[in-house]
Amino acid sequence: MTEVFRTLYPEIEPYASGHLDVGDGHTIYWERVGTPGGKPAVFLHGGPGGTISPNHRRLFDPALYDVMLFDQRGCGKSTPNAELGANTTWHLVADIERLREMAGAKTWLVFGGSWGSTLALAYSEKHPERVSALIVRGIYTLTKAELDWYYQFGVSEMFPDKWERFIAPIPTEERHEMMLAYNRRLTHEDKPIRLAAAKAWSTWEGQTITLLPEPSTSDHFEEDEFAHAFARIENHFFVNAGWLEEGQLIRDAFKLKDIPGVIVQGRYDMPCPAKYAWALHKAWPKADFHLIEGAGHAYSEPGILDQLIRATDRFAGKTA
Repeated sequence: MTEVFRTLYPEIEPYASGHLDVGDGHTIYWERVGTPGGKPAVFLHGGPGGTISPNHRRLFDPALYDVMLFDQRGCGKSTPNAELGANTTWHLVADIERLREMAGAKTWLVFGGSWGSTLALAYSEKHPERVSALIVRGIYTLTKAELDWYYQFGVSEMFPDKWERFIAPIPTEERHEMMLAYNRRLTHEDKPIRLAAAKAWSTWEGQTITLLPEPSTSDHFEEDEFAHAFARIENHFFVNAGWLEEGQLIRDAFKLKDIPGVIVQGRYDMPCPAKYAWALHKAWPKADFHLIEGAGHAYSEPGILDQLIRATDRFAGKTA
């Protein structure tokens, strides 16, 4: 019998949206989809510096969920665009709490993939009493080893052609510290210099997150406006190790012990090696673990998406 993969729910528009002033000169764009009064949930997008998209709304049964989605500080429809000041992991954790209070939810399901998994873990370990369930995909714990693997040596061996384009803007004498070399250019006062670096940084990610080339995913990363905010914010977070202590998210995973959850990981995820999803699985045994064969990093890959939809259905009490 042929296995049938679950796919996205039909397209849906928000029933409410707006901007929330979170202080420090930042306002964040938010939207809510589904059924008012349904199961509360919050969706955390990737990056840092990515955005929410219409397809993210479709990961939840709209008849059962009331979902909050938002663009994190400095990106998407949030303002000011590409702003680095007062933009750290802990500012974002505080923003999630502000949104929960605004939504009137005592607890809610937290869903995050890639950088969204990092933020979901940081939030859930800080406020476990506010999390009814936790779904994470493409686990990234922001250790030095993970950062070096993607930006210094590791993925470079898998994609030598794309790596050559990534290092091209950086002089040979600076390539021993690629993140710092890019940081100097992404924070340069000359916008053309920032933009050229941003497009190279962003394109590297867009072209290495799927198992097979997927232009519908990677092309977006080459767009000027998206790349500028994405690269600046992501690099800003990563050169500062996310303002996390080394190994903090796995070390503190014991705080998730009473939270039901699901971990979904592509076997061939290049940005986020499966080793760290496995470590989270061992540290948080209450969560179901799904290692997806024949899949990379993107949530849209069939085996990954199937398990994500099954997870949101499960936590809304929906049976197959």
